[in-house]
Amino acid sequence: MLRNPARTNGLYIGTVPEQAAAARPSTTIMLDHSLDVLPDVSGYLTVGELADHIDDMAARLYAAGVRASDQVAIYKNNNFDIYILASASARIGAVPVMLSPALDGESTAALLARLDRPYLLTDDTKLDGPLAGADLVSVTHAVLSVSAARDGVVSLQDLAGSPRREPVLLAPDQPALMTHTSGTTGLPKLVVHSHRSLFGRYRPQRRLGKLLKTGDTAAIHLSYVHSRMYLGMAVLLQRGLHVAVVNDTGNEKIAELFGRIRPAFVETHPNSFMEWEELVDDPRRPFSNVACFSSTFDAIHPGTMDRLLKASQRTNPVFFQIYGQSECGPLTGRHYTRKNAHKADGRCLGYPMPGITKYRLVPRNGLKPSRENPGYIEVSTPGRAIGYYGEKERFDKQAFGKWWRGGDVGFSTKVGCLHLLDREVDVIPGIHSTLEVEDAVLQRLEELAELVLVPGPNQEALPVVCTRQGEPLDLARWKRAVADLPKMADPIQIPLAELPRTATMKVQRIKLASILREQLEAAS
Repeated sequence: MLRNPARTNGLYIGTVPEQAAAARPSTTIMLDHSLDVLPDVSGYLTVGELADHIDDMAARLYAAGVRASDQVAIYKNNNFDIYILASASARIGAVPVMLSPALDGESTAALLARLDRPYLLTDDTKLDGPLAGADLVSVTHAVLSVSAARDGVVSLQDLAGSPRREPVLLAPDQPALMTHTSGTTGLPKLVVHSHRSLFGRYRPQRRLGKLLKTGDTAAIHLSYVHSRMYLGMAVLLQRGLHVAVVNDTGNEKIAELFGRIRPAFVETHPNSFMEWEELVDDPRRPFSNVACFSSTFDAIHPGTMDRLLKASQRTNPVFFQIYGQSECGPLTGRHYTRKNAHKADGRCLGYPMPGITKYRLVPRNGLKPSRENPGYIEVSTPGRAIGYYGEKERFDKQAFGKWWRGGDVGFSTKVGCLHLLDREVDVIPGIHSTLEVEDAVLQRLEELAELVLVPGPNQEALPVVCTRQGEPLDLARWKRAVADLPKMADPIQIPLAELPRTATMKVQRIKLASILREQLEAAS
């Protein structure tokens, strides 16, 4: 009998859909795109069919030589079949290694070299693009593709009909999944999750799932290579929700899709929510039935929560703001309503998950942590990863017994509410909190789609702005809006699409600062 992820000390992502299908096989998965590995599948599939496709792909991978504990690096075009292929790898006891489709070829080759001669699972888009000319033979055991076979590449298409295999369930503390960090500070680190640590992340998310009604529709736009995708699907499938998986986040597509399916639950990255703000007055009322919005990965601006909650026609819709990290999963959180979202403190990250997570603040300079003197945020959680692959010393530098220092700085209120002011690497001299300044300006200038403060060539606070429609920024209006804020340089305006982002849509601040510094130096 397969293990139920709600009743063991390990979460086995390769068997989650099969468990869900045993209870509710007709629950639907809606797709706004076809699958690269199964081009005939698009539109709708049931959870029963999803489980069968995962079983089928697991059989094909086994026929290709993949065995328990082998590493399967998945680097392909952005598509829901990434979830299917990762689950299939896990089903036969292999360790899926999730590499973002946005990674360049050089970074991908470096991460492959760090691994233990993995199987590379890819497609023609990557082989003819970022990986063209790469020496894959020396860093991989074999190259597998969802596209047609070619010299030196095994096609999964040619392995259709391979004998099915029983699932392999390794010990809870064995590696179960590898994901890379956001990549905001150079070459990503490969975070190793065990079955036990994944279950530690599943527990608090399962609590949120209990607020959702079986049979409702959940719409999700999440990175397929992030651990959140696998935990989110585990919660939604086990709860029996219909799931709409969104690839195309363009406002017109979202308005049409949400206006048609009327989701009761919506989860995506904060930046996507910001872009969807423009739809609050759309006559199709895409958010009218949403009872619960959920955001993680990064802080979200209070004005965004306020506008989206007001777009719902439900009696008491809520917006959950969750603070988490790639290495630890969800850590703190709180919910907002129409009554308080507009006056929310954007730096507030809420409270620990009762009985699951804890945090403490550690002095940075010998002084007691406070708003004026923020301390290191350290957390304790059963969801903490077991290491960085190939970088044990790097991981150990951030681990202090059961506590983990993730690089954020903040303070705590008298009632124990955690507030994040900045990542340590993003602190700018003279600016108390870059995130706090950004919140304030975005609240005052509704024409801004995004504002990012980065250090300029002389470490001055340099605002980078993007307007919603690409219209020129009114500099006089800007100056009035920032008159009472810390001193900043004149803003630089760029198109929203030119902001460098991670797989979870976070702005890569260090990379952005480097690009602007080079441009300013070249122009001087």
